[in-house]
Amino acid sequence: MPPKKRKPTIDLVIPVYNEAGVIEEIHKRIRSVVDKLRCDVHFLFIDDGSTDGTADSLRAIAGSDPRVTVLTLSRNFGHQAALTAGIDHSTGDIVISMDGDGQHPPEMIPQMIDLVQQGYDIVQTQRVTESRPSIIKRWTSDNFYRLINAISGTHVVSGAADFRAMSRQAVDALKAMPEYHRFLRGMISWMGYSSVILPYHQPQRVAGRSKYSLGKMFRLASDAIFSFSLIPLYIGLSSGILFFALAFVQLTYVLVLWITGQTERVVAGWSSLMGVLLIASGIIMILLGFIGVYVGYIFQEVKRRPVYLLKKGDEK
Repeated sequence: MPPKKRKPTIDLVIPVYNEAGVIEEIHKRIRSVVDKLRCDVHFLFIDDGSTDGTADSLRAIAGSDPRVTVLTLSRNFGHQAALTAGIDHSTGDIVISMDGDGQHPPEMIPQMIDLVQQGYDIVQTQRVTESRPSIIKRWTSDNFYRLINAISGTHVVSGAADFRAMSRQAVDALKAMPEYHRFLRGMISWMGYSSVILPYHQPQRVAGRSKYSLGKMFRLASDAIFSFSLIPLYIGLSSGILFFALAFVQLTYVLVLWITGQTERVVAGWSSLMGVLLIASGIIMILLGFIGVYVGYIFQEVKRRPVYLLKKGDEK
């Protein structure tokens, strides 16, 4: 008799923030899919400092399903940190991350597992255009991905979501990247492991509203740009070189007028002087701002603070 093949283990990493009354339905939907799989499935719910009844909901789910582990962060560290906590605590052969609001269809999980078993280390899902919620969000998202792909050496798929499957090799490589400012989509693309894109139509939320405010989206974009590119520094440097060139041209022009005896054409202009001073000062301030951002990032990295903290006794 041939040896019995071991069933693969699957970890589902699901960060949750203020989803009381929603996460129960999400768990039920995921169970209806994974219970049919010939795999050992384990749920990792990460409570990202919820302030409603989410913690009670997760405890009730864990009490009814022995496959559920709940990690509770000491405060709201953000979506990327919560995902990192779940990935760090995962042990499965395949790790699938997804949101806890119902917008990542669990019906795709079997296909994602199958693709990893075919040899892909990363199965990255991509929202199709017509499923995005608004013109404004579509415009900002498209332009963000164009910008990050133009200024960095890492290609990030437009419309990529944090709904993905990773092999154990990819997960271990990601865990070896301890940086504080985390843009997981870029970090995973940077690793360069074999990957495949899986398009999907994004359904509506089960209930409630998105927790990704404009401020959070801006911070995520800022982390992505300053973590993956030095182009902002080069913009400031190039601007400084341009102004030096213009100053050299202006100086040459004035010297030519003095040498040729056309001093009457050299008129001191208050407006032009102030304009040059203000523009030059603006360039200097922008450049210093860019440098300040990078210095701030370096400062936070060298402190070696953890990306997240768990509450003791809350892990099941």
